[in-house]
Amino acid sequence: MQNGSTNNPIQKIAVFASGAGSNARKLIEYFGTEAFPKHPSIQVGLIVSNKKTAGVLNIAAEFQVPTLIIEKQPFFEGDGYVGALKDVQINFIVLAGFLWKIPESLIKAFPQKIVNIHPALLPKYGGKGMYGNFVHEAVIANKETESGITIHYVDEHYDHGAHLFQATCPVLPEDTAETLANRIHSLEHRHYAEEVEKAISKT
Repeated sequence: MQNGSTNNPIQKIAVFASGAGSNARKLIEYFGTEAFPKHPSIQVGLIVSNKKTAGVLNIAAEFQVPTLIIEKQPFFEGDGYVGALKDVQINFIVLAGFLWKIPESLIKAFPQKIVNIHPALLPKYGGKGMYGNFVHEAVIANKETESGITIHYVDEHYDHGAHLFQATCPVLPEDTAETLANRIHSLEHRHYAEEVEKAISKT
């Protein structure tokens, strides 16, 4: 495999995550890494987190993926770590349970090259504060019969960018936030890597 050659350049993904990292694991298993190559032209090259204790960092260690711990001041008031990402040849950014809003500096540096997955059918149940079980609790409280996932490009607003993909699942009368979350996670794990692959192929 000619990683980084001009004939077969590798597209390197930075996965941004704040939590346990189950979606990050699925992305790594699908695309591989420099230490464990799998995909012919895409690999996870960096795990980025805003939490030093995030479980995703253990996954990064397991697969020998370099990590970057970011801090608020340089992220929001500096260059958004654009320089650090460019230094390791990152081409594409995938948000996988990352809870900070992406700054304009990063969006401008990676136009149409940042995607997010949201655990609801946007434009419903999106926006600031709508993440994790907060989303599922709102869906259940409003007696929705259907929920799902939305994979979308990231712009300057929460959960606002153009949609790439949606998948649905039922909301059952007996559902709790936890049982609905499990169904949503299954959709995320089934579809995210493939849709990321399609998005990268368009760049």
